[in-house]
Amino acid sequence: MAALILAGIIGTLVLWGVLIYNALVRYRNQVAAAWSDIDVQLQRRHDLVPQLVEAVRGYAGYEKATLEAVTELRARSLQTQQVGEIAALEQQLESGVHRLIALAEEYPDLKANENFLDLQRELSEIEDHLQYARRFYNGAVRILNTRIESFPDLLVARPMQFVQAEFFEAEAEAETPVRVEFN
Repeated sequence: MAALILAGIIGTLVLWGVLIYNALVRYRNQVAAAWSDIDVQLQRRHDLVPQLVEAVRGYAGYEKATLEAVTELRARSLQTQQVGEIAALEQQLESGVHRLIALAEEYPDLKANENFLDLQRELSEIEDHLQYARRFYNGAVRILNTRIESFPDLLVARPMQFVQAEFFEAEAEAETPVRVEFN
């Protein structure tokens, strides 16, 4: 009888461990999928930057420092692998892109250029999607990290070497989506 009770307890503990492990794997995969969504939006932004730089260059050639800074930030961001570094570079890139958009105010011909207006619309859409993807990713990270740190899940997470994921931080001003006025 005692052996049967012991077998039941061991079976319950094994089942509990498997369920916890599977939940942790599910959350880890959710974080990976959410990062993939961010990566897609960042790639869309990166693909748009050269077009935007060229559109502005044609009208505002003397703004060379801004154009070069945006191009350099894009290149550095593409080479970086760490979430925190990517977030910092993307914040700077976003600010640089906003400066490029602001240049349109000084150039009425650029502001009225249909290609430039299309780029502005696309950028606004990308920024909206990026903000949503960032929030979803950070929510998934929060859930995974909480599970890894919480009892009893940490009894499975630590031996199975689950590690906390890094948040994709954005400064407060970047939390609001880009709004571009169209004429």
